[in-house]
Amino acid sequence: MPNWGGGKKCGVCQKTVYFAEEVQCEGNSFHKSCFLCMVCKKNLDSTTVAVHGEEIYCKSCYGKKYGPKGYGYGQGAGTLSTDKGESLGIKHEEAPGHRPTTNPNASKFAQKIGGSERCPRCTQAVYAAEKVIGAGKSWHKSCFRCAKCGKGLESTTLADKDGEIYCKGCYAKNFGPKGFGFGQGAGALVHSE
Repeated sequence: MPNWGGGKKCGVCQKTVYFAEEVQCEGNSFHKSCFLCMVCKKNLDSTTVAVHGEEIYCKSCYGKKYGPKGYGYGQGAGTLSTDKGESLGIKHEEAPGHRPTTNPNASKFAQKIGGSERCPRCTQAVYAAEKVIGAGKSWHKSCFRCAKCGKGLESTTLADKDGEIYCKGCYAKNFGPKGFGFGQGAGALVHSE
């Protein structure tokens, strides 16, 4: 079809796009009214558009259709969703089933207690989503606490002794230097007989 006197063709409706109504994206021109998500039909702009080939999507629909799949992806704030986008016309492809390895020389990591490490505090398996490393061991986030006072710890606020972890205050009280001038705070000397 010859282009007799118009401008560029719209990437969606293929009709002529005139300057006053033109939106450009990735070298293509669109009518403002055609610049919509291919799935949910929301209006798009330069901050909300995601392009896949010749198709345009809002970032949410693009993520559902082409983004990573699995635990922890897609909804933010730590929420999980079972919505796979079928209501938006997105077809979900099933992943092939799990096949165990036939390699007789499995790695040392895989040989540890059924493929996962054990928390030294509760002795339960520690998986990647809940793992905190401290004192050279893997802990559950909920178990990563001072052995004396129960205060939550971070890798920068812990001290370890004999395989157990402590906050710096409890470590100093229990294992630090003893005698005049130690352990009373603010440099005060206390003499008790």
